[in-house]
Amino acid sequence: QVQLVESGGGLVQAGGTLRLSCAASGSIRSIDTMAWFRQAPEKQRELVASISSGGSTHYADSVKGRFTISRDNARNTVDLQMNSLKPEDTAVYYCHTFAMTYNTAYKNYWGQGTQVTVSS
Repeated sequence: QVQLVESGGGLVQAGGTLRLSCAASGSIRSIDTMAWFRQAPEKQRELVASISSGGSTHYADSVKGRFTISRDNARNTVDLQMNSLKPEDTAVYYCHTFAMTYNTAYKNYWGQGTQVTVSS
């Protein structure tokens, strides 16, 4: 199994910054994509940003130019730098990875979520 532990959420004023971090641990053999999703109250979970093992990135249109995703393949970590935060960025943010262990084929794994609240 793979465990994902997130950190870095909190309360910030509009225009502020936060950095989310996620560390993957367990009997990891290989990690493919790592990503951040978010879910606001009464809304569906949506992809915020993703990064491949080779470093290719993808961003939701709503965060382009404000958020930056990065990863450290040696440490199995993924970060999300969030700048110029807006109240509409308020949500629970989830770390996600598609990974293989020494016992299982590739499958999806999710963190427990971290709350980000942006006040106006």
